[in-house]
Amino acid sequence: MASAAAATLDEVRTRGHLVCGVSEGSPGFAAAAADGAWSGLDIDLCGAVAAAVLGKREAVKYRVVTAANRFNALAAGEIDLLPRANGRTLSRDTEFGVRYADTLFHDGQGFLVRRGYAVASVLELSGTSVCVVAGTSAQQAVETFFQSRRMRFELVAAEQWAGAVKAYADGACTVLTGDITVLAAERSRLATPGDHVIMPELISKDMLGPVVRQGDEQWFSIVRWTVAALIAAEELGISSQNVDALRVSANVDIRRFLGLEADLGQGLGLTKDWSYQIVKQVGNYDELFERNIGLKSGLALERGVNNLWTRGGLLSAGPLR
Repeated sequence: MASAAAATLDEVRTRGHLVCGVSEGSPGFAAAAADGAWSGLDIDLCGAVAAAVLGKREAVKYRVVTAANRFNALAAGEIDLLPRANGRTLSRDTEFGVRYADTLFHDGQGFLVRRGYAVASVLELSGTSVCVVAGTSAQQAVETFFQSRRMRFELVAAEQWAGAVKAYADGACTVLTGDITVLAAERSRLATPGDHVIMPELISKDMLGPVVRQGDEQWFSIVRWTVAALIAAEELGISSQNVDALRVSANVDIRRFLGLEADLGQGLGLTKDWSYQIVKQVGNYDELFERNIGLKSGLALERGVNNLWTRGGLLSAGPLR
């Protein structure tokens, strides 16, 4: 594995583009338009890595992968990066020849409820009926959550996810449970999406983010610090709209970020302005979130746990210095 060091960066530069493995038909994260153009949070992350490494966000080719083959495709070198995969666990991070570089999105199991139902917290759901897919970890999480709090509940179990969604839409249960990314996608397809609310609390957690091959520490660091740059830019107030104007800033942290003080790219094997290129061409984390999955998008998700740590969320970036 040690001999693989720096191999990915060299290969990407030689071919002139990054190869990203994406899941087809993931609204807000990775979706292809009729003209073949890809968009979504995952797509923007791939663009950010390309901007950092090649100076061009569009220098990316996308390969559709599935849950069954994506880790194999990555380990075999068929793709350079998975922008998002199953939630990070110890076994996935150690047994498949891959490494999770960082967390791009905090997902988890939540509840979808009709706006007119007078509850503000999942702790007020005692006595409610819950639509869920039978025999899944989601069912187990619901049972554990309600039973451990001695809250009454009724399960309306369906054999398939489509059946659980239909039961909720038909009024057979009060709430629908699933990962919030999935709930948001289903809400967008309901007849009146605005009549349904994703409750703020999560009863489980998944840390989703980019995955790379084991054995290439330089590439691991590049992807990790690309995610950090997106978050750090938001923390510093640097966006695609003001990044050039801030080149006259006296703030040393901003000047380091823009490549005007020190050379933070040297240790990564990148140019001095790699993080400037990310924000200039792709934006900061807030820009990525809002245009793809935020309140003005089709998924209409609030920042919630994906807000900065200074605003009650879980996102923070290691110091770029």
